[in-house]
Amino acid sequence: MHSDVVIRHAQSTDGESIAKIYAVEVLTGLASFETVPPTATEIAQRRKNLVEAGYPYLVATIDNVVVGFAYAGPYRARPAYQNSVENSVYIDANIRKRGVGILLLTNLIQACEKGPWRQMIAVIGDSANAGSVALHAKAGFRMVGTIEAVGYKHNQWVDTVIMQRALGEGASTAPDTR
Repeated sequence: MHSDVVIRHAQSTDGESIAKIYAVEVLTGLASFETVPPTATEIAQRRKNLVEAGYPYLVATIDNVVVGFAYAGPYRARPAYQNSVENSVYIDANIRKRGVGILLLTNLIQACEKGPWRQMIAVIGDSANAGSVALHAKAGFRMVGTIEAVGYKHNQWVDTVIMQRALGEGASTAPDTR
């Protein structure tokens, strides 16, 4: 399947496709702790905000149809976290386990390594989300910990798994202060 997949920067016109993929997870899954799917307009605004702040936002397409998306954003807002990013990856439920997720995540990591960031954090909803945990492990993330029963969705308590990987030089040197 890899040869059919094109990874590109998301455009404002991708909002509706991204919103459809994300809505499935919001409504039926535990990876996202949102409970109401954002509209295509809201998704487009979120993308615009991240891109204008210098963060990468990518989509995967097959035959010009968006089948997944990945982006990085601030891990936390306080200044000392400025060299860390949090990533998100979502794949259309109909094409999972076909290599699209690792292509997106690998490209996202490469894009982040070109920026000022030194650490990437994955905050994975649901400790039973074996697919996301395996995807991140395959991309070089290590398990940092689990925050138990931190969310409540679909009438159940949900854990959050934290995974982390270095970007570029990681913590081996001081960050670039440009």
